[in-house]
Amino acid sequence: MVVFGQPGELLDRVGGDLGASPWLTVDQAMIDAFADATGDHQWIHVDTARAAREMPGGVTIAHGFLVLSLFARLIGAVYRVDGVRQTINYGIDRLRFTAPVPAGSRIRLRLAVAAVEET
Repeated sequence: MVVFGQPGELLDRVGGDLGASPWLTVDQAMIDAFADATGDHQWIHVDTARAAREMPGGVTIAHGFLVLSLFARLIGAVYRVDGVRQTINYGIDRLRFTAPVPAGSRIRLRLAVAAVEET
């Protein structure tokens, strides 16, 4: 884990890699819990029998927003900034889900610092 003593120290890492989180398995139980929380019970996510017949690879796939939401779980294993009272999610520009995450897949978060702006 990379630890910054204050936010300004991120400036030294612009263009650099912060590292990767540990692997996390996205299993069917996690997908089902997300479906229940959001009300998105589309068969491609929750119907394992139909997925076995009709989906490439024969398994369900995770919701794109489930995978996105795991960012909050994984980021704390990559870096932290001391000397701040709180952090907030400001948003994500040009987000695309470019590949499915089949049930049972292992994912991890890799971070790089593209830019630092004072607000």
